Amino acid sequence: MKWNLGVFFGGASVEHEVSVISAVQAMRFLTDEAYTVHAVYQAKNGGFYTGDALKDIEKYKDIPALLKQCRQVALVRENDVVKMIEIRPGRLRKPFEQPLDLALPVVHGTNCEDGSLQGFFEVLGLPYAGCDVVSSALGMDKALFKQIMQQNGLPVVPGVAFYARDMVARREELLGEIEVLGYPVIVKPANLGSSVGVAKAHDRAELLEAIDLASSFASKILAERAVTALREINCSVVGDAHQCTASVCEEPVTDGEFLSYDDKYRRGGKSKSSGMASLDRIIPAPISEEKTQQIRDLSCRVFKALGCSGVVRIDYLMDTADHDAVYVNEINTIPGSLSFYLWEPAGVPYADLLRQVIDLAMKRKRERDGLMFTNEVNLLENGSFGAKGTKK
Repeated sequence: MKWNLGVFFGGASVEHEVSVISAVQAMRFLTDEAYTVHAVYQAKNGGFYTGDALKDIEKYKDIPALLKQCRQVALVRENDVVKMIEIRPGRLRKPFEQPLDLALPVVHGTNCEDGSLQGFFEVLGLPYAGCDVVSSALGMDKALFKQIMQQNGLPVVPGVAFYARDMVARREELLGEIEVLGYPVIVKPANLGSSVGVAKAHDRAELLEAIDLASSFASKILAERAVTALREINCSVVGDAHQCTASVCEEPVTDGEFLSYDDKYRRGGKSKSSGMASLDRIIPAPISEEKTQQIRDLSCRVFKALGCSGVVRIDYLMDTADHDAVYVNEINTIPGSLSFYLWEPAGVPYADLLRQVIDLAMKRKRERDGLMFTNEVNLLENGSFGAKGTKK
């Protein structure tokens, strides 16, 4: 049987374009004869489109023209089959329907990577690859993620989480809590990735500016003590709750004090379509074998603490002024470029990595098929109902 695999990407996210790059990369390597690949692009207005033209990165230079070459579709479940159905089929052509057996979400940021798209798949009953709703949501919320790490005894830098509106009601109190951390501090939106809206503050004036910047992207904000003698180390993990494996480590190279959005997607490499793979980085990271193993072990512990599945990337802060102390910074439950560049040095080609992620999704489907989610007894069949409740 040949599977119909839908690669979902785009979305109403500030990381929309990054998602497009990651997805087009992945589709170039989805060459397994066991499945047929269908590109499913979610525009910034929320509409879904499909068509082979979506597999060409050059066509995204003119998105309105690109979408004219595609079909706008809705996803529906009919007779236990999930289908893409064209919303406005042409009068002179046959109505379009395309069944989907499995979804591979390659999305980044809010409204998609945060569990929103995964929840949509759950409601449809469409099996999907990667983290589930809970682990996706917890991974996106940096404040909740930090709490879970602390509860599992995993090292994180001290921080203060708050809502932007709290700055009106409890301004001095909150500023005081943040300043107890000691300057400089890093201020970031609590539920965005790719270093969007992140700033460093060395005094109260800069702190207020940083909070203002972060609150323009998210209502929930996280302020953390900055590691000033910093090295950033990243590690990927692939697997599920039963078994996982950590990749080699990398050290990204930055021009500034922390890895910015421009560092990740604009500065590195010559190719505009390389995404995270174009970032200047050192692989493997030039750290001791002992430190490498520590980070790889930590990565599997983080992965399991969050209940992850598929492939993720975990980012660490290393404090060179404190005996190279390592802190868990954040997790990317759907990392840019799916972190294939961390697996190829370990002898895992990108096509094999994708196959493994898809196999894990099918394994989860088989496990869930054995669970009971509904009660076949119809309680409404014989009861009578009034203002006081059910009567039999």
